[in-house]
Amino acid sequence: MKFIQLVVRLIDRLNTKVGHAIAWLSSILVLVVCYDVFTRYFLRKSSVAVQELEWHIFAVLFLLGAAYTLKVDGHVRVDVIYTQLSVRGKAWINLFGSLIFLIPFSILVIWACQGFISMSWMIQETSPDPGGLPYRFLLKAMIPTGFGLILLQGIAITLRSFCTVIGRPLEEIAEKDNKEVQQHA
Repeated sequence: MKFIQLVVRLIDRLNTKVGHAIAWLSSILVLVVCYDVFTRYFLRKSSVAVQELEWHIFAVLFLLGAAYTLKVDGHVRVDVIYTQLSVRGKAWINLFGSLIFLIPFSILVIWACQGFISMSWMIQETSPDPGGLPYRFLLKAMIPTGFGLILLQGIAITLRSFCTVIGRPLEEIAEKDNKEVQQHA
């Protein structure tokens, strides 16, 4: 159980750090959009690079922030049944949902995009639009990176749910370990 707890803690910590680090991109995105709106409507100028920068920032924010959002259970749930279940019932749903949908889909996306991304890196892909941004291949590399983080968080959810289902929730184990450390101190 200590190994499972360590793995879950490491994955959670990684996705928390990534989530907090990229959260600043939302502020940058707001500034870029405001700049774009100001120049387009007040100065009557438009820049392809600025418009592309908006969706590049959004893509990175979305791809790298999805795992953190999953960790904090921030994704939208439209499930009337789930909210009525016990902690153990929710753990069963999360366990099977992760094993049947989340983990396989993440692996599929990572596997399926490899050729797409390899080709982009090989040709050092840039924007096809005049005045667009270079280094599009870096943006495309965020796809497997983001889904890799989601895959890791899916593993953490699976392990946490499994422990809850067998009656050994990780939170209780952590509390028990902390009490033992305090007793020996």
